[in-house]
Amino acid sequence: MKVLGIDTSTMCGSIGFIDEEHDILFEYHLKAPITHSERLLKSIDHILNEIKYSLESIDGWAISLGPGSFTGLRIGVSTIKGLAFASNKPICGASSLDILANQISPTPYLICPIIDAKKGELYTAFYQYTEENLLERISSYEAISPEELVKRVERKTIFIGDGVKVYGRILKESLQSFALFPPFPLHNPLGTTVAKLGCDLLRSGKILDLETFTPIYVRPSEAEIKWQEKHPV
Repeated sequence: MKVLGIDTSTMCGSIGFIDEEHDILFEYHLKAPITHSERLLKSIDHILNEIKYSLESIDGWAISLGPGSFTGLRIGVSTIKGLAFASNKPICGASSLDILANQISPTPYLICPIIDAKKGELYTAFYQYTEENLLERISSYEAISPEELVKRVERKTIFIGDGVKVYGRILKESLQSFALFPPFPLHNPLGTTVAKLGCDLLRSGKILDLETFTPIYVRPSEAEIKWQEKHPV
């Protein structure tokens, strides 16, 4: 199966490609913030040219659904919808928190992805590996303060995500030996992880509806909050 996956949930985007049959992996990072859909499309076109694949040769598309940057998520979703429509190939998607958790190999410790949600909050959830080394999410997706997160940690936990750069010191000081951190290259969702998860999702028939699927925002945007304040129920 040949799947191209993209993540635009954080400040720097990532595009990954996997061809399972020929054991090909390709990862491309956008070092500057994702600010324009045209730039993302040019990067995807560059990747396909580099690995000598056409749009029609792709079996499916995978997208990081969020939570994360509202602007980045909208750009990613609109781009992947356009590609799926043009190629007539299916789309699948996974939460950016699920993607980060999958970047940690099987471990006895809890895994807690944390994405900077601004306004003093983190997008987060808890995960653990089963005895069969299957990753499972054991909490809901939330936007909470780092102080609230600290209260919920009762044993050694691996923290991964761009939230570590912002709140890692607080977590380390508060949790001491309970706070573990992987190497920094893992702290952004990888396009290849998105693509690998995409292969599994497509095989299991978990396909998104092209017209109706939307990002996972977790909390309302600033514009929605202001509108609600002006139009109370």
